[in-house]
Amino acid sequence: MIKIQFGHGRIVIEGHAGYAQPGKDIVCAGVTALTQTLIRSIEGLTEDKIEYTISPGMVDIEYGDLSERSKVLIDSFFIGISMIADEFPDNVCIV
Repeated sequence: MIKIQFGHGRIVIEGHAGYAQPGKDIVCAGVTALTQTLIRSIEGLTEDKIEYTISPGMVDIEYGDLSERSKVLIDSFFIGISMIADEFPDNVCIV
C-alpha cells in the first residue's frame, strides 16, 4: 500500500503498491511519474525552493511559502494522485 500524506508544508509518500511484481507495477509507476513530475516542475517552472529526499519506497517533499504557480502544480498532483487512489483503493491511500 502506498500512503500519501499532505499537510503543513510537506508531502510524504511511502510504501509500495503491491499491485504487480516490481518492474511491472503500473500503480507504482503512476505514483512515481506524478511525484517526479511535481518535483521537477516546481524546480523548473518556478523560483520556489523545495527540499526533498527520494529513496526506495519513500519520498519526502518539504516546502515553505509557495507561489501561486507551485500551488497549482501541487493541486494538479493531488488530482492525479486522487484519481489513482480512486481507481486502486487497495493499493494507494491518501491520509
